[in-house]
Amino acid sequence: MTERAASGTRRNVAGLVVTDHVLSLPLDHGDTAGETIEVFGREVAAPDGLDRPVLVFLQGGPGHEAPRPVGWPAAPSWLHRALRDYRVLMLDQRGTGLSTPYGAPGADPRADARRLSNFRADAIVQDAEAFRQHLGLDRWSVLGQSFGGYCGLRYLSVAPDSLNEVIFTGGLPPVGRPADDVYATTFASMRMLNERYHRRFPGDRERLARLLDLCDAGEIVDPFGHAVSRRLARTIGHPLGMDGGAEALHYLLERDPRSPAFTHDLLAMLPFNARNPLYAVLHESSYSDGGATRWSAQRTQPDDFQGDSLLLTGEHIYPWYFEDAAELRPYREVAAVLAEEDWPQLYDADVLSRCEVPSAAVVYVDDPYVDMTYSLETARLIPSLKTWVTNEYLHSGLRTGGGQLLDRLIKLAKGEL
Repeated sequence: MTERAASGTRRNVAGLVVTDHVLSLPLDHGDTAGETIEVFGREVAAPDGLDRPVLVFLQGGPGHEAPRPVGWPAAPSWLHRALRDYRVLMLDQRGTGLSTPYGAPGADPRADARRLSNFRADAIVQDAEAFRQHLGLDRWSVLGQSFGGYCGLRYLSVAPDSLNEVIFTGGLPPVGRPADDVYATTFASMRMLNERYHRRFPGDRERLARLLDLCDAGEIVDPFGHAVSRRLARTIGHPLGMDGGAEALHYLLERDPRSPAFTHDLLAMLPFNARNPLYAVLHESSYSDGGATRWSAQRTQPDDFQGDSLLLTGEHIYPWYFEDAAELRPYREVAAVLAEEDWPQLYDADVLSRCEVPSAAVVYVDDPYVDMTYSLETARLIPSLKTWVTNEYLHSGLRTGGGQLLDRLIKLAKGEL
């Protein structure tokens, strides 16, 4: 039975108490009289936890909605642990999920780029602050996964007085470093993961070479009749940064590459698609702590990753992606404009160096998306941050480590370890 609660629409979903919140917020927080968009948040609580403090979950991406809690036991395992101490606000970051979507681009790519300049971590934090005030809270806690951790660090930089604690999972970004530094490390990590993969599945080197030869010959075609290029096919290295990704890649390559099932699974493994266009269009900007990125991944790509290389790439976005991936071609011009955008700085090193908000971060040794060296450099900057460095998980540790991983981080942040 659905009832109208003071803070939104509340209902019971398979043992969880779920309350929906929708706020009308400025597209540009600097122009409160201008266009507004809707931003959606789903508050999740255990039946006996309606008065617990709030933990806001910021998802990875950019461009991905929050996970959907479907109740016990199918809810994300980390959520089980979180609900012992908190209510959890699952925020659909602007442009995603039930928030006002970003869909097909308009006729003017520069106008689209101006619009999308309001979809970075700085705007997401201002949206979060609006939700905190809407819920009548003086402070709350933040759990940031991947890009959500970038938002968490922005939060610590601009509104630390709003925070009880911040937890980072695979998302402690570098401060003050150009995007070129970041991308250079991601290629080094991907080289290592490629080598590890082929040691584990030595027969797949030949299978991969055959697949890429078929791509060169125009014989791998998607269901819409578009040929899959070699360089596009090589981006299936993206799962190598995730727990279980190597196995998924192996099971793909053991299929007949001319079968419909293979092509379907190949397309599903590509990192960027039109289902989440923000992920492709804004991805490189998320690495900018000030300044333009100018297709950093393309410019910093090492020689051994170019041409007819067998090396698989990961979360790297290139200008050619908006040509080779047919469904992303409508976004080509707006992505090109955003690549030249002179982005403002996200993080304040001076504020962070004086931070007193209890925080904890898990840093993954072999993470190809958020480099360990730079994460630890940031950790040393923040006196109240405790780190857990591990090679037990890859970038998806929150999903695979679940309650056990989050339990340790909560205890670190609260000073119980």
